[in-house]
Amino acid sequence: MRSDRLYLEDIIAAADAIQRIIAEIVGESAFHDDELRQSAVLQKLIVIGEAATRLSPELRSQSSPIDWPDIVAFRNIAVHAYFSIDWSIVWVTAQDDVPKLRAQVQTILNQLDANFDLPEII
Repeated sequence: MRSDRLYLEDIIAAADAIQRIIAEIVGESAFHDDELRQSAVLQKLIVIGEAATRLSPELRSQSSPIDWPDIVAFRNIAVHAYFSIDWSIVWVTAQDDVPKLRAQVQTILNQLDANFDLPEII
């Protein structure tokens, strides 16, 4: 069984990938015209949602500022209702929500690191 830390690191990696994918896109209309980048961003958003579903309930409840249910719901729509995806929402999510989520997840990882006590070496 994978740890919460690994799922959080998956979220960070997917968020970083999304930022690289959209870095050269100038505006939403360019995103709408680029099917390859749309697919790549959507796949990384699915990774984020899948990682979120696998986080422990304890971690999700302790990080309540993050709207985990919305992240999971977005993943479910992307996977199960692909033909009803609103690409404008995907764009806004990639541009605005993903960087915020990445920062929040990095804070959680930093807190986990701060609370991790290394055993003394004798």
